[in-house]
Amino acid sequence: MQTLSPDAHGIAVVILIVTALYLFTRDRLPLESSSLAVIILLIAGFHLFPYEDDGVLVTPAQFLLGFGNEALITICSLIVIGRALETTGALQPVARFVGNLWLKRPKTALFFMLLAVFVLSAFVNDTPIVVLMIPILVGIALRTKLPASGFMMPMGLATIMGGMSTTIGTSTNLLVVGITRDLGVADIAMFDITIPALLVGGVGLIFVWLFVPRLLPDRTMPMTGTRPRLFDAQLTVREDGFAAGKSLKEILERTDHEMRVEQIRRGDSLLVARLPSAIMQPGDRLIVRDTPDNLKRFERSIGATLHQVTEGMETVDSEKLHGEGEQYLAEIVVTGDSPLHRRTLSEVSFGASYGLIPLAVHRVRAPGLKQATDPGSVRLHAGDVVLVQGARSALDAVKNEAKMLLADGTIELPRAHRAKRALLVLFMVIGIAAAGLIPISISALIGVGLLIALGCLSWTDVGRSLPIAVIMLIVASLAMGKALVATGMAEFIAVGLVRAAGDLPTPVILSAFILIMAVLTNLVSNNAAAVIGTPIAIAAAHQLGAEPLPFVLAVLFGANMSFATPFGYQTNLLILSTGGYRFADFLRAGVPLILILWIGFSIVLPLWYGI
Repeated sequence: MQTLSPDAHGIAVVILIVTALYLFTRDRLPLESSSLAVIILLIAGFHLFPYEDDGVLVTPAQFLLGFGNEALITICSLIVIGRALETTGALQPVARFVGNLWLKRPKTALFFMLLAVFVLSAFVNDTPIVVLMIPILVGIALRTKLPASGFMMPMGLATIMGGMSTTIGTSTNLLVVGITRDLGVADIAMFDITIPALLVGGVGLIFVWLFVPRLLPDRTMPMTGTRPRLFDAQLTVREDGFAAGKSLKEILERTDHEMRVEQIRRGDSLLVARLPSAIMQPGDRLIVRDTPDNLKRFERSIGATLHQVTEGMETVDSEKLHGEGEQYLAEIVVTGDSPLHRRTLSEVSFGASYGLIPLAVHRVRAPGLKQATDPGSVRLHAGDVVLVQGARSALDAVKNEAKMLLADGTIELPRAHRAKRALLVLFMVIGIAAAGLIPISISALIGVGLLIALGCLSWTDVGRSLPIAVIMLIVASLAMGKALVATGMAEFIAVGLVRAAGDLPTPVILSAFILIMAVLTNLVSNNAAAVIGTPIAIAAAHQLGAEPLPFVLAVLFGANMSFATPFGYQTNLLILSTGGYRFADFLRAGVPLILILWIGFSIVLPLWYGI
């Protein structure tokens, strides 16, 4: 076996990769910022310290080619097409059929729902499917009085599994396929991975259908009112209200001591001690934590105002918020591409921008925090929920603009506009690529152009649908993968892994790759894990003298097994918020599913490829 030794450039690249993977898990640091830092360090490092690969200079410009990478263009195009299906309501007939069936045969309906999202996710980005199904399932939970935990998470797991079955099912698949082609290993067609994925994924789907609902405890949907999530809110003492001039003891007695006051704020920075004798003054803010129903009840009983007094609220005409007839409560889930992500309600001037009153905040990543802070100053993250109040027209406007996920089962889904055109474009994109007439990158880009020309999308929709964080992450991951190969570290690591395996059979080493990727993808980005793992897997196959394609698929399938943590995949965050789940619920359902798929692919891949 070839003896290799790492050089300074290779060691520096590995240190950078390890550091980057750590930074990608840090919530406080925006993903796009850490990705940009990685790109800058790579191009600056290789410019200041030139490196030659077999006499050929590795130029810093090579690390910027990811911005024009064919896989990235394809991913962005398919995301835009998925947004068109979401905004036009093109997939609603399937959802409505399942919803109607649920009232008659819940178990059968659950299976058909899982099968439907499994098939759809093979061709459509996972996020719009989950966004479409969440309000349908919320409505089903409210009508049937069934616990949401029985079908919300199974839907998310089935969606992720279905994405494994074609090369366009997930961005991870497209990246692995693109790298494999760039390295001259193989050109994987759209359905080349379908049979192994269906054989193993079919078993996983049966497990999700029959056993996952039993593994999960009953989690009441937040909208049902029996055990809703708790929101951080502030009650502002009004001059004409009961609380003005009263002691804290009298105020608590007014609420039968059900209200729990976390803080009392006076002015910009003064904190009033929570003594029973403390006298409340007009303008004082009581920071409380409770359910939406209780918060509104406390507002009425003590004569306070429940909303955030922010810069945006100060400029809002109260008639705009209250003068449009009957008011509704709704919950807005913060997603990765939401304008609220990593910002506060004050920074976005929420009330002025959307005509809604922000009442309270539920922080999904800090549900057990004992001392609440001013909800208006909380920096929101993906998965957090904002309780809002407003007219139906304002709520519909937020939902129709597709800026934020409105997790309110009582609001009707957007009407299907130009849905048939959007579906026709999708079938065209998939059909001509599957037939081998033109590559998927070209057909998907043509599809985007047609959707704009047919009025299914506006340029504003296109801009909103492109996630900057994902784009930057992909470019940074591609750059790190290129550096890993150019410096010889991919081969060095592969040789080390093969030597560590000793005389173990090749199928066992292949199985180890699947498990390593499955663990890694639940800790860091699945795209980053796949891009780093693919060249190492290819090099390991060459060291073993084995066919590299099954090793590539080991990385591809393993990197898609992001089932065990709510932050392993963006759709998990949506399900975490709207389904009332806890972190441990993902472990209960995700770990057994990972083990099933790991064992399944460890058997199917060696048999299918004869190794």
